Amino acid sequence: MSDEPRKRILLASPRGYCAGVDRAVDAVEKALDLYGAPIYVRKEIVHNRYVVETLSKRGAIFVEETSQVPEGARVVFSAHGVSPAVHAEAAQRRLSTIDATCPLVTKVHKEAVRFAKSDYDIILVGHEGHEEVEGTYGEAPDHIQVVGTPEEVDNIEVRDPNKVVWLSQTTLSVDETMETVRRLRERFPNLQDPPSDDICYATQNRQEVVKTIAPQVDLMIVVGSANSSNSVRLVEVAIDAGAGAAQRIDKADELDLAWLEGVSTVGITSGASVPDILVRDLIARLQELGFGEAEEVRTRTETITFALPRNLREALKRKGATAEDETGRRTPGPDHTC
Repeated sequence: MSDEPRKRILLASPRGYCAGVDRAVDAVEKALDLYGAPIYVRKEIVHNRYVVETLSKRGAIFVEETSQVPEGARVVFSAHGVSPAVHAEAAQRRLSTIDATCPLVTKVHKEAVRFAKSDYDIILVGHEGHEEVEGTYGEAPDHIQVVGTPEEVDNIEVRDPNKVVWLSQTTLSVDETMETVRRLRERFPNLQDPPSDDICYATQNRQEVVKTIAPQVDLMIVVGSANSSNSVRLVEVAIDAGAGAAQRIDKADELDLAWLEGVSTVGITSGASVPDILVRDLIARLQELGFGEAEEVRTRTETITFALPRNLREALKRKGATAEDETGRRTPGPDHTC
């Protein structure tokens, strides 16, 4: 009998698509079905290369700026949200818009507007240059300062230390964000919290299950694209929680066999914009290399769904779409494919 240890796969659940991503991808698919190609999309609809390539093959055209959309054409705004200036430019160019902003991002936008109207200094914890941060910042640029790390807190200047509130990008590391907030509170003891948690439920849930799995694995593999903030954070969370090593890949053929040397237990998870077909491909590849059936580790069950953008729902109704089509798909489980 071989003394070689059994090779195991621990599969994180929940993982992959969240309700906001499912809604955004569904919006582009439904728009293509309803109106035909091309449908323009400002930025990547979600931060996943496979999703973008798949939608491109169906006739979606991805552009960086609204100015690249032909005047009078139809454009979808990505799940990350856009600033009022982008909406204004779209109106000026007579574009037909479908706003696929995640409702949880919209919530942060509304918080920024409300606190700006009350003349607060707003500290937005997030990554400079990320589309979501640009959209939120654009709601109240005269009131918002962006802070990316706890160390940057020392550089903040406010008008009234008694009228300061913090908000955050929805896809951050919970632990790192709380450390930044702790530093903020040291400087501004009367710092106000957002009315409700800004880091989205899906980001928190995926980090929670990774923390559960990480101490048990020699290697954690996160499936997700390099520009996906929540995917990159999962790698960091895994390392901090005790994984022997952690790597991020877009798809199975990026797996480096050198990572598996001396590894008996692999953990797998995926970012919130990743269709599960990519995870299944990775599991199949690991099984070809001698690993056993994936053992699911579940910490929560997600049931949240979001309706499609209103103007798209109404257009589908006019075309006689079914009730299921109008309300969007249920947040996908392990067998969902893009």
